[in-house]
Amino acid sequence: MTAGSPIGRLPAGLKGPDIKMSTLKCISPIDGSVFAERPVVSMAQAEAMVESARKAQESWAARPLDERISLVRKGLARLGEMNDEVVPEIARMMGRPVRYGGEFGGVDERASYMADIAVDALKPIVIEDSDRFERRIEHEPHGLVLVIAPWNYPYLTAINTVAPALIAGNAVILKHATQTLLAGERLVAAFTQAGVPEDVFQNIFLDHQTTSQLIAAKSFGFVNFTGSVGGGVAMEKAAAGTFTGLGLELGGKDPGYVMEDADLDAAVDTLIDGAMFNSGQCCCGIERIYVTEKLYDAFVEKAVAIVSGYVLGNPLDQATTLGPMANVRFADLVRSQTAEAIGQGAKAHIDTSAFADDGGTYLAPQILTNVTHDMRVMREESFGPVVGVMKVTDDAEAIRLMNDSDFGLTASLWTADADRAARIGRDIETGTVFMNRCDYLDPALCWTGCKDTGRSAGLSVLGYHALTRPKSYHIKKA
Repeated sequence: MTAGSPIGRLPAGLKGPDIKMSTLKCISPIDGSVFAERPVVSMAQAEAMVESARKAQESWAARPLDERISLVRKGLARLGEMNDEVVPEIARMMGRPVRYGGEFGGVDERASYMADIAVDALKPIVIEDSDRFERRIEHEPHGLVLVIAPWNYPYLTAINTVAPALIAGNAVILKHATQTLLAGERLVAAFTQAGVPEDVFQNIFLDHQTTSQLIAAKSFGFVNFTGSVGGGVAMEKAAAGTFTGLGLELGGKDPGYVMEDADLDAAVDTLIDGAMFNSGQCCCGIERIYVTEKLYDAFVEKAVAIVSGYVLGNPLDQATTLGPMANVRFADLVRSQTAEAIGQGAKAHIDTSAFADDGGTYLAPQILTNVTHDMRVMREESFGPVVGVMKVTDDAEAIRLMNDSDFGLTASLWTADADRAARIGRDIETGTVFMNRCDYLDPALCWTGCKDTGRSAGLSVLGYHALTRPKSYHIKKA
């Protein structure tokens, strides 16, 4: 496939000459070139896609559940067959090094788990089945689900909703981020080639205004959005008064806390990887670390050694361990936060001159100490390869600092005492508490957040609850 070539068909009901001229452009962070571009659809064209999806959804939902599960599994398998093309494509679109092999392992793990639990998760909740009464609660699909997916993990984030939504009997329209413009086409192509009807799962190219207009017009039964807090606000405003269900995963500033009985080497290796992998562009990446006084100096020393060994470079090169950030403006934000913190007294531990930092998308990693919560780098989402490390005296101080945030997605606790971790976890305002790991999404557990991180119930049994509505049956037999 050449960059910019379409994968699959033109959206349902559209003719080439009808497409308006404005386009979405994916600018590659590797060299600033236009890697792909697509025309956006008009409101009328989008409405035609919505209508075709709604009609197709009725027959899709009427299919036996095991057929829908089988087709989703086949779609996954077809996507896996594309991996040799997908991995360098991701590198060119958003900069992740090819050495890491793409996202299919996680995609398969999550979607396969949701397929595995579907029969039990979607079966009726039977309250009574007697000679006199039949009382049960069934799970009805919303109808049409809009998935608005982000660029940082273009397949992993999309599949969280796409797979269970289809299995539950919904039709899906996928709007992907401009930075990963081709990912939506890839996903739809894989699933339609595997036998999912074309109108049941469609990819769409929309601008923000048309997206908001569609939501305001009650086009969807449910909208799942992963992105910025500002984007989440826009979703809520568009849906205001429509009673459209929303799933929102927004910003994060995830903390790690290393206690005196922690396995220090494991804590450093895992937390620093959680902070720096994918150039720090991870939804649940570690953005601030609190370390007990006893281990603080050793933690910082080991962390600096690890990060100093990274190789910043072209993501298509197998030797590269740290690729460029996806966009210059993302890198500029991190540079601004870092420079401001240093100006306020923070200490930078990484010699950036040892890295191929070009002042653009290629950004050297950084570890900061002498940081405080008065600094933006410890309060605002960075979403880049920088992490602040603070010394703490006890659990109470660590809890206070971890909760001193507008966000609440995950928190990573490092200790040999599971009971202590559980006690601390109950006091942390977050969606997921990890002990001795981080930056992982367990598909058996609900993926959710609190505060400005948004509201959602992704994956797990609760993911199916979010993608369906309850319908009660009270049948009197005699």
